[in-house]
Amino acid sequence: MYKSIFEKITLVAVLMSTALLGNSCTGTVKPDSNFSGVQIGVISYSWRDMPQGEAEDILGYCLRSGISSIELMGGVAERYAGIPPSPPRPARGVEMTEEERAAYDQKVQDAREQQREWRLSASTDKFIELRKMYNDSGVNIHIVKFAPAGWSDEEIDYAFKAAKAMGAGGITDEIGHEACKRLGKFAEKHDMYAIFHNHGQPGEPGFNFEEYLEYSPNNMLNLDVGHYFGATGKHPNEIIEKLHDRIFSIHLKDKTGKDSEPANTNMPWGEGETPLADIMNLIKDNRWPIYCDIELEYPVPAISNAVMETTKCVEYCREILVD
Repeated sequence: MYKSIFEKITLVAVLMSTALLGNSCTGTVKPDSNFSGVQIGVISYSWRDMPQGEAEDILGYCLRSGISSIELMGGVAERYAGIPPSPPRPARGVEMTEEERAAYDQKVQDAREQQREWRLSASTDKFIELRKMYNDSGVNIHIVKFAPAGWSDEEIDYAFKAAKAMGAGGITDEIGHEACKRLGKFAEKHDMYAIFHNHGQPGEPGFNFEEYLEYSPNNMLNLDVGHYFGATGKHPNEIIEKLHDRIFSIHLKDKTGKDSEPANTNMPWGEGETPLADIMNLIKDNRWPIYCDIELEYPVPAISNAVMETTKCVEYCREILVD
């Protein structure tokens, strides 16, 4: 059923993306991706393969996709604020000599030190400006993915202050005992949330989300339902019902199950087996304030691009949620 929905909305999504782009240029419309009380958003990582990826570009992609809420990657925000750049990564497939590798590693180390010093002296003014630019266009920044668990204490303080200046409820990082133990205390200090994203860890023997939440009342989950389903084969609603008050956001993607062929594989929405409709309807029916963010990870067709595919995902959600 939902595969056919995804196929039918392809043309609709293209037309909507074009219309929204035109309207955004004239300032006549603001996006609204809250459907029946469920806030559909996106993580800006979804647009990693687009040719431009600065803050203004990401905002434009939101407007073209009709998206009104975003989990913004920290690098996007920091580049807007003027952080010293990292050295360009070596081209894929190019083997470096030992001397070249050592020189590159030194450049990375030097850049990281410059970035650390910049963070410790950075004003929040540019982050406030970034928030205003997004909010004025109708887009809310609800999370910033700084992933700062390995940073110094002072940099972690900076990350929470910057995220708060952007209007976010918290920052995200990858789930792990050290990260959850460390960041939760900073989240308490700043009256925000430390929000943790899973990959395939729930499929490991003995894994228990609650162990990570116990470190702090301000620890929350960024539950990736695609990774969860792909790794366990279990219906994500089981864990959502149990921990809904500790889930800040969900990453939406469609994957095959762990025993399928191919197993645990990203698919265009409606072609995988992740029960996305069940998940969104559970949140809708219970009116839980859980952000539901599209994370585009399936291969983008050659005739399309990541913005067009994201627009299709938004329409897929709308078809499910709007009566």
